[in-house]
Amino acid sequence: MGLPMTSEQIAAVVEEIRQRVRARYEKQVDGLPDFCVPSLSPLGQARDAAEGKAAAIGSVNPRPPGLWNSLIQGVKKLAARALDWHVREQVEYNRAVVAFMERVIAVIEEQNRQMLALARQAAEALQAARRGEEWRGGWLEWRRGWEERWSKTEIQLLRSVSEMQAAFLHRTTLMEASLREHMQGMHSEYLGALNHTNLEIQKRLWDDLDKLRQEQERLIHTELRLIRQRAQAWLQSQGPVPTPVPGPPAPAAAASFDYARFAERFRGPAEYVAKGQAFYLPFFQGRSRVLDLGCGRGEFLELMRGAGVAARGVDSDPDSVALCRQKGLEVVEADLFDHLASLPDESLDAVFSAQVVEHLPPPRVPELVSLAARKLGPGGLLAIETPNPECLAIFATNFYLDPTHTRPVPAAQLHFYFEENGLGAIEVHQLAPAAEAFAEIAELPSGFQKRFFGGLDYAILGRKL
Repeated sequence: MGLPMTSEQIAAVVEEIRQRVRARYEKQVDGLPDFCVPSLSPLGQARDAAEGKAAAIGSVNPRPPGLWNSLIQGVKKLAARALDWHVREQVEYNRAVVAFMERVIAVIEEQNRQMLALARQAAEALQAARRGEEWRGGWLEWRRGWEERWSKTEIQLLRSVSEMQAAFLHRTTLMEASLREHMQGMHSEYLGALNHTNLEIQKRLWDDLDKLRQEQERLIHTELRLIRQRAQAWLQSQGPVPTPVPGPPAPAAAASFDYARFAERFRGPAEYVAKGQAFYLPFFQGRSRVLDLGCGRGEFLELMRGAGVAARGVDSDPDSVALCRQKGLEVVEADLFDHLASLPDESLDAVFSAQVVEHLPPPRVPELVSLAARKLGPGGLLAIETPNPECLAIFATNFYLDPTHTRPVPAAQLHFYFEENGLGAIEVHQLAPAAEAFAEIAELPSGFQKRFFGGLDYAILGRKL
């Protein structure tokens, strides 16, 4: 046998039996465990029993077969028929009671159905309320979560906006700096292009002005030549022109000393002279058929050879000619005027003469300029270098050391000779500043220095029109 059951186990068994009985005879509603409708099965069973009893009224109980039993059974049937009028009303009453019971059961079933419907509606409402509570709790929980997420999202959004703003400011700063640099570059390019264009315009303007000036000088020179020709023709028409009396001959150089040694001592060594004559290189660059009048030791010819310019010289001193030929220079020993006169007109591209015109008699200086101008082609260059009489220092130092010097030639005089012989675009440049040769000049006022102690020499350049 098993162990005796405890009170808790007995209570659990009793409760289980109770639930089974309730589930069998009662109807419950889901969601309302405490609500149940009583079962109508007992009423139905009582009705069936009553209906069976009512139907058994007037019937005879069966008995075992046999003569005696059959006799008794027949007597009972006669008695039942005889009493039928007496029990008819009881039977009808019993049947009415059964019908009433059926109607009561139907009413109770209808009430149970209504109560079950109400109970189900109450259960649904309760469940809806519970779901509402659950939904409200879920809503509150969702709202708290949503607010938390919203706070986090807002913080993240503000942080992102701040980062985007910082990035935007940074990119704006970079773009502004880039734009400023680009604008500065464009402005610099614009200024450079503007300056370049201005320079080109100025250059073209100066070229046009130079062409106009050259054309004007050519016209003026032509008009002056026509006027002189008409004047000479008019004088010839008036009678014979008296022959001018020749002036005293130019003093000849003393033949009792070495002039090459004299030039080396007082003019300077060949390297010094060549360094000073480098000034002429830009003017003669690219030219051909260049003639050096009075080439001396050949410093200018060596300069032209180094620059790739075809140049030759002429000099009347045999020693100078021999020295130049030893250097491989092309030099002719002849008189300057005779050699120029022997050349065809417009056969030269440039003529150069340094430290020569101051040795000539004054009437022969314009003759030299005229001859040189005739031998130059169009655009040909004539360059003459001579001591500058506007610089007082030459009269106190080197000019009168050379006994072959006749007199200084002013720049304005040569300028006039150039214009008379069809040379234009005339330039005068002062060379060898006196202040560099004589330190004492630096003590004089600047304006006085510039006016009376400029360059020891000057160069005048003109182009044939």
